[in-house]
Amino acid sequence: MRSPATQSKPAPTIASAPVMAQSRFPVWLMAALLALVTMALYWPATGHDFVNYDDDEYVLDNTHVTSGLTWEDARWAFRSGYAANWHPVTWLSHMLDCQMFGLNPWGHHLTNVLLHALNAALVFALLRQMTGATWRSLLVAALFAVHPLRVESVAWVAERKDVLSACFGLLALVFYARYARQRSVVASPETKAGVVPALGPRPARLDYGLALFFLALGLMSKPMLVTWPLVMLLLDYWPLERFKPGSVWRLVREKIPFFALAAATSVVTFVVQGGAMTMGENFPLGVRSGNALISYCRYLGKLFWPRGLGVFYPHPEHWPPAKVLLAGGVILGISMLLFAQRRRSPFLLMGWLWFVGMLVPVIGLVQVGDQAMADRYTYLPSLGLLILAIWGAYELTQRWRYAVVALSVAGWAAIVLCLVLTRQQLGHWKDSETLFRHALEVTENNHIAHNNLGNALEKKGQIDEAIRQFQEALRLKPDDALSHNNLGSALEKKGQTDEAISQYQEALRLKPDLALAHHNLGLALAEKGRNDEAISQYQEAIRLKPYYADPHYNLGIALGKKGRNDEAVSQYQEAIRLKPYYAAPHNNLGNALVRKGQTDEAIRQYQEALCLKPDYIEAHYNLANVLYMKGQIDEAIRQYHEVIRLKPGGADAHNNLGAALFRKGRTGEAIGQFQEALRLKPDYAQARKNLDAVLAAKADSPQPPSASTNP
Repeated sequence: MRSPATQSKPAPTIASAPVMAQSRFPVWLMAALLALVTMALYWPATGHDFVNYDDDEYVLDNTHVTSGLTWEDARWAFRSGYAANWHPVTWLSHMLDCQMFGLNPWGHHLTNVLLHALNAALVFALLRQMTGATWRSLLVAALFAVHPLRVESVAWVAERKDVLSACFGLLALVFYARYARQRSVVASPETKAGVVPALGPRPARLDYGLALFFLALGLMSKPMLVTWPLVMLLLDYWPLERFKPGSVWRLVREKIPFFALAAATSVVTFVVQGGAMTMGENFPLGVRSGNALISYCRYLGKLFWPRGLGVFYPHPEHWPPAKVLLAGGVILGISMLLFAQRRRSPFLLMGWLWFVGMLVPVIGLVQVGDQAMADRYTYLPSLGLLILAIWGAYELTQRWRYAVVALSVAGWAAIVLCLVLTRQQLGHWKDSETLFRHALEVTENNHIAHNNLGNALEKKGQIDEAIRQFQEALRLKPDDALSHNNLGSALEKKGQTDEAISQYQEALRLKPDLALAHHNLGLALAEKGRNDEAISQYQEAIRLKPYYADPHYNLGIALGKKGRNDEAVSQYQEAIRLKPYYAAPHNNLGNALVRKGQTDEAIRQYQEALCLKPDYIEAHYNLANVLYMKGQIDEAIRQYHEVIRLKPGGADAHNNLGAALFRKGRTGEAIGQFQEALRLKPDYAQARKNLDAVLAAKADSPQPPSASTNP
């Protein structure tokens, strides 16, 4: 029986600051070790390549990104809805990576790994700050860090937006939690009676401003954080315990600026994703709703049994009604059960609502793209389920005799299992071929995986296998314009130009604004000698996608063939401006400048091409010819030798080297080069003429041998 003193003790009216559990290890050391373990786990990603799924659009072929961090490109980042997204801070981070690492993939992967490691430490710091439970907070943070569902967000360069927005979002919650604690203490009866709380000197208003600032940065990294004001309300419910009679409206009013930021971001996102949303127009609301219910259950399953993870899950279009009803029953049943436990275990309802609520923008009710679900969408929502699971397990085992031992063993077992599965899943992201072969193993009817695997194989020169992959993609989705375009590209490399043209035309029938197909059709038409039509296609590609460098380059070639040299120069210069690391336009610009008589500038262009691509045979050859024309024979000889080293079977290089050697008085060596040119090409008239001239040199003063110097 309780004593009278105990019975008369008043219940607290506000949440007091959490009592921090004592630990033999400093908290900062625990956070640092967690970050280091996370980095070690994901370190192999720094040896991975870019993949051909959005990495090209976000980084490799995005001239605003590849040129590094400039004021002009920074303005573009804030003004652009490129790639159907408005996330200027993410663009700035990619630009900074290019500034520091160029296009070396290890640096871009390293940034993702570092951000994820920082996020793990922030999760630990946030939960411990709010609850005072050190080991439970550490376990949630560790499982968040090492869970296989995190791999997609960390190992995929294009998903920088996930880890970056999460970093800013977690910082916003850290400062918000501090602000909320200070506000609660200020409003307490103890404070009104003159008891001064033992909090730091930072003003609550500053913490509020910092929370708002970091949320703004997070929203400008990825709009997934539009639910963050609701997450703040959930934290007010538990563990901050700010929900009191008559306080709800005050708590909502307090977050109006946060809701305003989220609303503004939602509007911008809706506008810029309009094109991507049209991809889901074929899915009626009933289909989308059914898929949403099943996706919730699939996410739950993958969190607790993370097998069969893939980069793309095709939308089935129609789920069996029985499965939809079962999924709806599961979601409703869990919700009702946890609602019933809200007074005794408020963390259960809070964690569940965190998970369900954060997924709403990406669950498919508003369909963007044609995927059914995506592992990356669970990056932050999964925190709610981890809190629910860890705090729930702790409460469930409180009366067990060996509760600490049981929880420790279970926690370590879960972490070790996740470490093994995550390292295995990380290996699937090594390169494009590995990634999409794995996707085909774990999914069915995956046209995206077939298409992207085809691209990877085509890049490796495995054209026949690439064609089979594109054909399979089209069997699964006959109206996929990109697969038609890619099949055309592979057919063209097989020399089947007419069939390639048919595929490009079909792609453009399905998607008239596909700039890539216009460009590729131009290449095929040029191959057939239909130069005027090719020019028209290049110009249309440029109109649709002004920052696309390749059609500028090929338009320059086509204009050069028409004798429009000045226009060709302009196109090459534009291609170089858009894609500075692209060697071919430098070489062709050099050729155009030679025709204009600007040989010194042409030499600079050839040299720049060779800086970008040291084994560029054509640039070595053209540079040698121009040096020969200018009388810089020693330098020309060195360049011809380099051409022959790179391509021993080139008769022209042997002939021209012979001419250069003769001019230096090295007659015997010159004869050897002319003879080698004739061995390689017996009907080579100029080499025969040059050899005859050299052999006649002992009799009289002949006309010196000539080099073939047309660039």
